[in-house]
Amino acid sequence: MKVMQASRVLLVLALAPFARVWHTMAFGGARGHRATPRRRGALAAVATLLCVMAVPAPVRAAPSAWLSTGSMATARNYHTATLLPNGTVLVAGGSGAAYLASAEVYDPASGVWKATGSMTTPRAGHTATLLPNGTVLVAGGVGANSVWLDSAELYDPASGVWKATGSMAATRARHTATLLPNGTVLVAGGSGAGPFGAEVYDPASGAWTATGSMATARNTHTATLLPNGAVLVAGGSDNNNLPLASAEVFVPWSETAVLTAVGAAVQLTEGALGSGSP
Repeated sequence: MKVMQASRVLLVLALAPFARVWHTMAFGGARGHRATPRRRGALAAVATLLCVMAVPAPVRAAPSAWLSTGSMATARNYHTATLLPNGTVLVAGGSGAAYLASAEVYDPASGVWKATGSMTTPRAGHTATLLPNGTVLVAGGVGANSVWLDSAELYDPASGVWKATGSMAATRARHTATLLPNGTVLVAGGSGAGPFGAEVYDPASGAWTATGSMATARNTHTATLLPNGAVLVAGGSDNNNLPLASAEVFVPWSETAVLTAVGAAVQLTEGALGSGSP
């Protein structure tokens, strides 16, 4: 309403110099108005001004803020949190008064946590990876009596039930787990019996297969899937808990396969060039 009133006042002020041209000057009334050809330019200018005034001023975005939400039923750290396909979040394991097997699911729509099935083994410092079929793979960690774990299990969001799957070849915690483009999972490094080792989990068989070891033993590092399908591992701590600056890249495809593919391409190119020569 205030904008309309201001527009009317501005209209009268803008048309005051041309009052002799107008036969009527009603805004929003039933009567029409006419302008001589010489003053139609002034009318167009006023119309443009009113259009600009009708555009609401931009609303300034509210500053960023943290808002409280529902609390978990159990205090925990060194747990995992996994975004599920339905938009809820699965939190599993960790340590509190003891190593935990419990799990909870957070619903962003209500801000409420609900208990779900407990893992078969209490663990902290493990990894959790969402698989292409919607289940969650949890692997390794530290369990009761501070024992390093090689066990792994799968969570089914539909039933809320955990079940054991194949165990890793090495016990480890504070490692990384990366979902590869082909749906398998690369586990690398960590603390335990085999910090150098790396293994690949196949969801189809539930089995782990050893793969190339990293050049440097590390735990609490990061692992990032690159656009070309390779995995970048960076930093972390060595076996003496000293921070590392080094980085290395895991290539899922074997060197032999790459050389074979390159050789085939070269042969194909040479063949095409040979067939086209005089």
